[in-house]
Amino acid sequence: MEPKPRRQPLRIVVPSRNDPLLRNLTEGIGGPLGRHTAPGVVTPGFFTVERVLILLTTAAALLAVLVKMPCRTGGWTSPDHFYQACYSDWPVLFESRGLAQGVFPFLTPDAAFEYPVLLGLLAGAVALLVPGGGSQERALAYFDINAVLAVLAWIATVVATLRMANRRPWDAAMVALAPAMILSVFINWDIWAVLLAALGMLAFARSRPVLAGVLLGLGTALKLYPVLILGAVLVLALRTMRLRPAFQALGGAAAAWLVVNVPFMVADFTGWKYFLTFTEERPAGYSSVWFAWNVLAERWGAAQADAGFITFWAYFLFAAACAGIALLGLAAPRRPRLAQLAFLIVAAFILTNKVYSPQFVLWLIPLVALARPRWLDFLIWQFFEVLHWWAVWMYLGALTSGGPAQNNIDAPYYVWAVAGHVLATAWLMAQVASDILVPARDPVRRLGIDDPQGGPFDHAPDRFRLRRRRQTATIEEAGTP
Repeated sequence: MEPKPRRQPLRIVVPSRNDPLLRNLTEGIGGPLGRHTAPGVVTPGFFTVERVLILLTTAAALLAVLVKMPCRTGGWTSPDHFYQACYSDWPVLFESRGLAQGVFPFLTPDAAFEYPVLLGLLAGAVALLVPGGGSQERALAYFDINAVLAVLAWIATVVATLRMANRRPWDAAMVALAPAMILSVFINWDIWAVLLAALGMLAFARSRPVLAGVLLGLGTALKLYPVLILGAVLVLALRTMRLRPAFQALGGAAAAWLVVNVPFMVADFTGWKYFLTFTEERPAGYSSVWFAWNVLAERWGAAQADAGFITFWAYFLFAAACAGIALLGLAAPRRPRLAQLAFLIVAAFILTNKVYSPQFVLWLIPLVALARPRWLDFLIWQFFEVLHWWAVWMYLGALTSGGPAQNNIDAPYYVWAVAGHVLATAWLMAQVASDILVPARDPVRRLGIDDPQGGPFDHAPDRFRLRRRRQTATIEEAGTP
C-alpha cells in the first residue's frame, strides 16, 4: 500500500501576482515573485509577514509623527495648527476640558465631556500620566503619551486584520501604510475604537460570538460605530438561519455596554447623557454633506438646514441605506462576506451622518482591506481622502485667522473636496456591491475560500433568500387560443 501524499500547507496570496496594480509596478524590479519561492511553504526566517507588517507600521508611525512636528515644536495654537496641518484634539481638549487641572471625565462632578464613557475614562487616565511643568510642556507630554499608545493600538489593529485575512495576510499592509491613517491617527482616539472593532471581528471569525459581542460593545462605549458591525451579523444570520451566534453577539455587546455605562448613568445621569444631548443638538459638522449644503445655501441665498432637520433626515437616510444593504445581502446570488456588509453599513453611516471628522476615515480602512483588497481602488479612494484632509484644515484656518486671502482656501474649493470624499466613498461602496452581486469579481473568494471573517457562517448553506417571483403564464392561464 502506497503512503498517502503529504498534504502541503495552503499557500498565501502573493500581492505582486494577485493584484493587477502591484504586478505592473514590480516590472522595474524583476517582475512578480516567482513560484519557486512558495510563500506559505518556504520558511521565511525572521521576516515573517506579521513582523514585516509591524515594521512597516512602525515606519508609517514615524511619518505620522513628522506630520505633527510643527505643532510639537511650536505648540498647538490657532490658526497655525490648521495652516500647518498638524492639528490634534488631544492637547486642545487637555486644556479646554480641564484635564490639565485634574478634571477626570465622568468622575469629576459637573464636568461635561462630549464623548462616550469609555473614551472619557481613557482621556482622563492618560492625563494622570502627564508629569508636572509648564502648560505647553504638559500639553506636549499629553500628546506624546497618547501618540505612543495610539501606535500600539495601530500595530494591534494591523495584526488583527492580518489574522482575519486567511490566505491574504498582505492585505493588512493597507492598514499599515494607508496615507489617511498616517495623516489622521493622531487627531483623536478613534484608533482605539478601530482596534476593538477589529478584535471583535477577529473573535467572530474564530467562532467566538460572545467574545466578539463583548469587544464590539466596548468599542461602542468608546465610539458609536462598532455596533454597526452587528447589523452585518444579523443579515448573515437571517441568510443562513443560524440565529444563535447573532443573539450571542448581541447579548455580549449589550452586556459589555451596560457594564461600562450603567454605573455612570446611576451616579450622574445628566453628565452621562451630555454626549447624547450634544450629538442631537449640534448643527451640521464640518465636512458632512449637510455642512457642504449649508455652505452652498449661504452663498446662494437659500435656506440652510437647521439641527432638527438634519438630525431627522440623517437618521432617515441611514435607515433607508441599511434597508437597502439588508435587501442586497438577502437577495444576492451568494451569501455576502461579513466584511463586505460591515463596510457598506459603516460607509453609509459616514455619508449620511451629520458629522464627518477627518479621523473617521480610520473606521473604514481595515474594512476596505477585508472587503475590497484591490490596491488601485484603495489608492484612488485614499487620494480623495487625503485631498479632503488638507482642504478641511485650510478651510478651518480661513475661518479662524482673518489673515491674508492668499493664505486661505475659498469655500467652493472646500466643498469640492468634500464632494470628492463623498463620491470616492460611494464609488468604493458600488465596487463592493458589485462584488456581492457578481461573486466571481471578488478577489477573496478563490480556491474554495468562502468567508474568512464569517466564523459560524463560513461555508454555511443558504436557508433564506429573497427571490423575485417569475410569473409564467401558460396558454390555459391566459385564456388565449
